[in-house]
Amino acid sequence: MSPDQHNRADLHKDPARVSGMFDQVAPAYDRTNLLMTVGNEKLWRVATHRAIDPKPGQRILDLAAGTGASSVSLARSGAHVVAGDFSPGMIAEGRRRHAGERNVEFVHADATDLPFDDDEFDTVTISYGLRNVNDPKRAIAEMLRVTKPGGRLVITEFSKPPSPFFAGFYRFYNAQVLPRVARIISSNADAYEYLNESIADWPDQKTLSGWIRDAGWTNVAYRNLSFGIVAVHRATKPLVGDR
Repeated sequence: MSPDQHNRADLHKDPARVSGMFDQVAPAYDRTNLLMTVGNEKLWRVATHRAIDPKPGQRILDLAAGTGASSVSLARSGAHVVAGDFSPGMIAEGRRRHAGERNVEFVHADATDLPFDDDEFDTVTISYGLRNVNDPKRAIAEMLRVTKPGGRLVITEFSKPPSPFFAGFYRFYNAQVLPRVARIISSNADAYEYLNESIADWPDQKTLSGWIRDAGWTNVAYRNLSFGIVAVHRATKPLVGDR
C-alpha cells in the first residue's frame, strides 16, 4: 500500500484491516477523538477511571489501549498496567510517548487470544475497542480467563441512547456531521466512517450485558454516560467456590 492510500476496515472486522487502519491513525488519534467527541472523551475517561478504581500494587490489563493515555492515568495510582493493543502502530506510538513510565508495559495483544496466563489480572478493562473485535463474545470469555477470581471487568463502549428524541439527534450527528468533521481534522477520514458504522451496528446496553453474563461474569451492571451515547459496563469474576 502506498503512503497516500488509506486503509479502511468494514463491518466484517478483518483483523489485519482493522489493525492496519489503526496503525495509520495512531499519531493523531487522541487529538482527533477529543475534537470529534466535543471534549466528552475526557469526561468518559474520568468515569471509566473511577469504575476501575485502581489501587497500588494491582495488576491491570488495559485492552485496546491505543497510545496508552488511559493506561498512564491508571498507572499513576501505583498499579502496574499492561497496555494491550492489536495495532503495532498504536503500540509503537505509545512506547514513544510514554517511555519514562515505569508502571506501564506495552504489549501486542489480540483480545480473542490473549497472551497471558489464567487468573493473572486484578482488573481487565477495554474502552471503545470491543466493537472492533471480530468475535467480541470470545474476547469477553478471554478477559474472564485472565482475570483473578474476585477480579473485575470494566468495559466502556459506545451504546444506544434510550431516549427516542436524543437517539434521533445522535444518529443525525453521526451520519451527517461526523463524516464532514472527520474529513477536515483526520488523517484518514475513511477510518472514522468505519468507526461510525461500527457504532451504529453495535448492540444496546442490555444485549452487551447479556453477553458478559453468558461468558460467566457475575454482578453485571452498566451506567449510561452522555444520555447513553456511551455506557460503562462492570462485572466480577466469581470466586472459585461460587462457579
